[in-house]
Amino acid sequence: MADNAGRTGPLHYDIQYGAEVADARRDGRAIVALESTIIAHGLPRPDNLRVAREIESTVRATGAVPATIGMIGGRLVVGLDDTELRHLADSDSVAKLSARDLALAAATGADGATTVAATSAVAAAAGIDVFATGGLGGVHREAAQTFDESADLVTLARTPITVVCAGVKSILDVAATLERLETLGVAVAGFRSHQFPGFFITDSGYALDWSLDSAQQIAEVIHARRRHGVGDGALVVANPLPPEEQLDPALHDATLATGLARMAEAGITGKAVTPFLLAHFHSATRGASLAVNVRIILRNAELAGRIAVAAAQAG
Repeated sequence: MADNAGRTGPLHYDIQYGAEVADARRDGRAIVALESTIIAHGLPRPDNLRVAREIESTVRATGAVPATIGMIGGRLVVGLDDTELRHLADSDSVAKLSARDLALAAATGADGATTVAATSAVAAAAGIDVFATGGLGGVHREAAQTFDESADLVTLARTPITVVCAGVKSILDVAATLERLETLGVAVAGFRSHQFPGFFITDSGYALDWSLDSAQQIAEVIHARRRHGVGDGALVVANPLPPEEQLDPALHDATLATGLARMAEAGITGKAVTPFLLAHFHSATRGASLAVNVRIILRNAELAGRIAVAAAQAG
């Protein structure tokens, strides 16, 4: 079912809705957008499909409806069903789609998994207010020479959505990423914390001006942004792991240092940097980083579900 009625702005995607999401849209129920890159590219098989289902179950347990977004044979789907989830999880030919790639993938009939940028853009076009992910992309180390910066940042600057995440991966330049978010007009608030999380670790070492203490308070911010009508950018809710659930900080720092050194020796640059370093973390920590990654996305999905329900109840 394609439906773009009532949409404004530059995003007019030809969207098909899964049955559960279509019903939720009709009834005005809370919906949480979910990315599909974690299924196709972020987790190893068979964990990827199991975790994808667990993420959706976590959202449902809050009273919200999960809307995993992806592309199947050129069809942009908001609310992949289980067969479609399995297809993206098992296929070796799933394209990684940022927002710029959507039209190209649709026209060529591709299967694709949406990144933070693409998921945010499509969710906003579908009228979904809340999106749960693991961590944002950001400014890469040595960006002053390479100009390597994630498309997530620019997309969030022009997309009115609330993104629940665990900050940005510590393999990036966290300070530069926060500066770019500020320059681009993207609001950032910690959840019950004034410290920006570093994905695997609870505290990246950088402070935030704002902290929000409950799902209801975040829902109030969502409605205040609508009422004021000022700015089109996203609200980033940075949700840190409890300290007892983070990757051991000493192990994290040592792993990051050796990973950066090996990356430099191998001449790894550009798009290959993130998968190289994440694979190094998985290997060097003997899977501990993967377990932390899963805890992150499940916690973010749970908080996003509570925010979406609170926002729906507030009208």
